[in-house]
Amino acid sequence: MMERNRTMMQFFEWHLPADQKHWARLEERAKELKDAGIGAVWVPPVTKGQSAEDTGYGVYDLFDLGEFDQKGTVPTKYGTKEELENAIKACHDAGIHVYVDVVMNHKAGADETERFAVVEVDQNDRKKVISEEPFEIEGWTKFTFPGRKGKYSDFEWRFQHFNGTDFDAKEDRTGIFRIEGEYKNWNDNVDDEFGNYDYLMFANIDYRHPKVREEVIKWGKWMAETLDCDGYRLDAIKHIDHNFVDEFSKEVVEERGDDFFFVGEFWVSELEPCANMIEETNGRIHLFDVPLKYNLFSASQEGAKYDLSKIFEGTVVANYPQNAVTFVDNHDTQPGEALESFLADWFKQSAYALTLLRKDGYPCVFYGDYYGIGGDEPVDPKKEAIDPLLYSRLHKAYGEQVDYFDHPNTVGWIRKGTAEIERSGCAVVINNSEEGGEKHMCVGEERAGEKWVDMLNSREEIIEIGEDGCATFPVNAGSVSVWALPEQDVKEPDPEADRKSALMQELVQEVKQELKDEIKQELMGELKQEVEETVEHKTSEADADKKDLKKEIKREAKREIKKELKKELGKDDKENKKK
Repeated sequence: MMERNRTMMQFFEWHLPADQKHWARLEERAKELKDAGIGAVWVPPVTKGQSAEDTGYGVYDLFDLGEFDQKGTVPTKYGTKEELENAIKACHDAGIHVYVDVVMNHKAGADETERFAVVEVDQNDRKKVISEEPFEIEGWTKFTFPGRKGKYSDFEWRFQHFNGTDFDAKEDRTGIFRIEGEYKNWNDNVDDEFGNYDYLMFANIDYRHPKVREEVIKWGKWMAETLDCDGYRLDAIKHIDHNFVDEFSKEVVEERGDDFFFVGEFWVSELEPCANMIEETNGRIHLFDVPLKYNLFSASQEGAKYDLSKIFEGTVVANYPQNAVTFVDNHDTQPGEALESFLADWFKQSAYALTLLRKDGYPCVFYGDYYGIGGDEPVDPKKEAIDPLLYSRLHKAYGEQVDYFDHPNTVGWIRKGTAEIERSGCAVVINNSEEGGEKHMCVGEERAGEKWVDMLNSREEIIEIGEDGCATFPVNAGSVSVWALPEQDVKEPDPEADRKSALMQELVQEVKQELKDEIKQELMGELKQEVEETVEHKTSEADADKKDLKKEIKREAKREIKKELKKELGKDDKENKKK
């Protein structure tokens, strides 16, 4: 049996409530997601953050998955370890893979401070030292994990395990401070933005340190085995030594098997650095297609001025299709967040068509698009717009792909389908102008005579495929249509049949109304009779009660009168005796 297209969902957004119920939500929705066409979920960081509300990116303890009382809470923002395990099991039972978000660039929420020597560097050029000489600061770099008490790992973190921090508690000031020491420096094999982008935030982990490398690899293997997850999403890897990313992924794959999946957040909009990252990790790491994301964003902002025929230029999916995870938005690009570049509503469905219905790339649907976004800038869900695309990906988007990217405002492509999946194949047309458009495309002579409909219900026409296997497929202005063979055959419109059908419907409604009025009158009559009988019955009961009450009063009165008469008679008898 042919494997169906797999779709990933990022199962969180930034403003989820800190109610510790998110793992329970995932467990509850697993089957629903599978039915919708979701084959994998990327879940937020499962490790203990620096507070009960932490999203997980301010990671405190890698070995606490919501099990220990630390940072004022046992569960993470999303729930307990047991609830997480239950959610993963529910996903596996439904046939859904689970990818865990891994944060291994930094640590936050240290238990104690330490004093150590640093130099301060320029925030815009991390290679440039701006302090005259090394000086001592007091930094939050000592992690002892008192709540865990050495379970799973007795490794404790000290300043020697980091190469930078951003706060001096002694002077109560911020900056970027590079920690001094033998062999201490920024890692070289990182992104070159700001001269060297090794440092991002909090206490920056030093992957030059052999014990650090050993501990993090040990943890990566432990968590994959403990949770029985299917892959990792690696956070912020442009800030981590690329050689270590390769080593980490290689070690985990050797432990868990070649099917263990890795996707990295490598937030660079140019193709060349992405290509280098893929090659440096021997193709083991997939990358989120950030260049495509920014192309989609530009298209949503520029409208008809954007040339849709060039939307895949310079993207990961066009050049490294086997390593591309395509996406439209995520928790960092949603409104108000660090990388805000949220697509305009009018283009959102078209963008999802460009990721979900192509032969290349592993598409990811954003929770915030599907279920909506909370917080101060709430966004309505787009589930109704995305579901028919998920359906089309699961049932229609198979077989050879032919592109018709030959117009700046109207583009299209066809998927010829496969005999292994009945009624598969589709024709997609996207437009970004105010006039709408159409695209003449060929789906194959074997499809001649088939009647195709718009799976998105944007258009009502029925398109018949010509004898040459071609047809002209229309699309509304600033919209998308997905034409395909429906699950049941459709007939051409018949005006006379439609007129008779409409007349029949009208007559049916009239008859229903007449019957309704008759039944209403009958019911009202029955109800009136019941009321009258009830009143009559109650009246009869009241009369009977009245008679009984009179009898009782008479009896009581007789008793009282007899008593009084006896008293009177007794008095008279005594008087007579005296006389």
